[in-house]
Amino acid sequence: MTAHALLFTIAAIGISETAYLIRSRRHDQKPVCVLGRSCSIVLESKYNRIFGIHNDILGFLFYIKISIILGLIVAGVGPLDTWNMIAKASIGFAAVFSVFLVYLQKFVIKAWCFWCLMSAFTIWLMALILILTKLV
Repeated sequence: MTAHALLFTIAAIGISETAYLIRSRRHDQKPVCVLGRSCSIVLESKYNRIFGIHNDILGFLFYIKISIILGLIVAGVGPLDTWNMIAKASIGFAAVFSVFLVYLQKFVIKAWCFWCLMSAFTIWLMALILILTKLV
């Protein structure tokens, strides 16, 4: 149960990261780029949308979904094996998708977005916790 609670906490960090990006975009403000100055290049590129939906919204929905599922697991509600399987599959898919998005930043866009990398590392940390705690 401790690993699930840790994953829940990390998902909350992901929610705050993506909420900041959504808020910045909706208010036509450029997010603070902690490292470098290329966040806007990435966030304004044509690759910032998948199927017409901004990546920050997709990330936000992912983190919300994972938070709800992990909250149910920690609380012991529902079909725990099913929730656990959905959480693992979702985190696994998100980890692979994050590799693709980082690839796009490095080789296609040729610019780095601090917030995008933070989200990727957040998801990779979640995947690493799954692997190390043998929740896989």
